[in-house]
Amino acid sequence: MIQTMTAPLRRVFVRRPGTDVSRWREYGWRAEPDPARLAAEHEGLCAALEQAGSEVVVGAPSSDGNVDAVYVFDPALVTDAGAILLRPGKEARQEETAAIRADFQAAGVSIAGELTAPAFAEGGDTLWLDESTLVVGLGYRTNATGAAQIAVALPTVDVLTVDLPHHRGRGEVLHLLSLISPLADDLALVYLPLMPVRLVQLLEERGVRMIEVPDEEFDSMGCNVLALAPRVGLALDGNPETRRRMEAAGVDVRVYSGVDLSRKGDGGPTCLTRPLARG
Repeated sequence: MIQTMTAPLRRVFVRRPGTDVSRWREYGWRAEPDPARLAAEHEGLCAALEQAGSEVVVGAPSSDGNVDAVYVFDPALVTDAGAILLRPGKEARQEETAAIRADFQAAGVSIAGELTAPAFAEGGDTLWLDESTLVVGLGYRTNATGAAQIAVALPTVDVLTVDLPHHRGRGEVLHLLSLISPLADDLALVYLPLMPVRLVQLLEERGVRMIEVPDEEFDSMGCNVLALAPRVGLALDGNPETRRRMEAAGVDVRVYSGVDLSRKGDGGPTCLTRPLARG
């Protein structure tokens, strides 16, 4: 089982950060990361995943200074039929699909399809509402053609699209999963001011309770939480009010340190992991 965001995480792919961080400005990072701290924080993330009972599959680091390559959720969508290789809307990341294809093949993950131009889509704009319903956010990183090609590749899945807000524009990433993190079938963490109206309605129709991230913790990725199991979440350390609200809702919140790994590159635990098996 993999067409779920919240079932127990059994197997997960990550990519070790490289030592060459010279292109950090090109990839839009907020500050230059320290390679030693990147490595240490990534080890801490992997340890947290293993402690939760997940088999962690580790890919080789990028050798060309692509600091974004550590955010492995974006280049592919893993489905029950196999992986669909996506085509990132951030042009500098499009080369990542070749690397992740090789990584998946080595890990025994079959390739079910691949997007082609002019389509583009990133994993951060995809959300499983249930095993047969995929929501795709349309914005600066994912277009309607990309969503249409995903739908063709998944003939038994209902692919729904929602429009993402402009917010701060093209230069700053805003994925669908920047706004919502499912924590159980009936519980989700959301940043309500930027949520697509249709997605709010879908959650309400399904009886999903929403925990709201406060304004002051949105930019620090308070809304980016990886479900390790229903009501068990892995979060970036440093968002105390969001954590308090999750715990008040009965969520077991675990944290990792990501000063360089997450905050400087705007990529939380969901971005850093690509689940391969759940259930």
